Amino acid sequence: MELHIFFFVLVGFAAQLIDGALGMAYGVSSNAFLLSIGVPPASASASVHLAECMTTAVSGASHWKLGNVNWDLIKRLLIPGVLGGIAGAYILTSIDGNAIKPYVSGYLLLMGIVILVKAVRKNHVHKEVRTHLIPLGLFGGFFDAVGGGGWGPIVTTTLVARGNQPRYAIGSVNFSEFFVTFAQSVTFLLTMGVLNTWKIIIGLLIGGVLAAPMAAIAARKLPHRILMSMVGLLIIALSVRTIILSLR
Repeated sequence: MELHIFFFVLVGFAAQLIDGALGMAYGVSSNAFLLSIGVPPASASASVHLAECMTTAVSGASHWKLGNVNWDLIKRLLIPGVLGGIAGAYILTSIDGNAIKPYVSGYLLLMGIVILVKAVRKNHVHKEVRTHLIPLGLFGGFFDAVGGGGWGPIVTTTLVARGNQPRYAIGSVNFSEFFVTFAQSVTFLLTMGVLNTWKIIIGLLIGGVLAAPMAAIAARKLPHRILMSMVGLLIIALSVRTIILSLR
């Protein structure tokens, strides 16, 4: 049975609310739903990223307006992220992205545990860690394209786990995500041609745009410890789920 566009609006709204508030999981959440209803992996990833071009623009602008961005982080993440995203989108049609998902999820599971430990530790002090951001951007952009999502989980998780303040890590990663997503979308269109998933793209786009401003406010208002705990629990749950599904 063909789903009404309203269902894709709801999926886009929920996914962007999570992504904008926690700095991750729009692609992971949306892609998981699309795959569950039978959309091929390459088409699902392309549809999600095309919709994200608008949602990430609104989300990034919202975070910038609310002062949630750190320009030094953005400058070091943006170009490597774009290059990694282009590479991942280009090869997605020739390899099985699901084959490498367990390895990424294992890394994310460890990062989620680190974040939870930092969240419950007393007198936690945030520090601005700015090393190894270029490989982090490359890694995040590549697996975001190949796995249908991952820029937020990989980059935000690592930044927060290393002590960066959640508000600025989330805002900066969301701001950079527009450029990474746009580069991936162009690559998908050049390699795959015109997609026939317009209903999915429009639905995800509408839902995501509606949720983006509210999510940015949540990222600013929530206490750091609660926000870190939410990030840690979310990434652990997503990682365990992906590992279990991959081993079946």
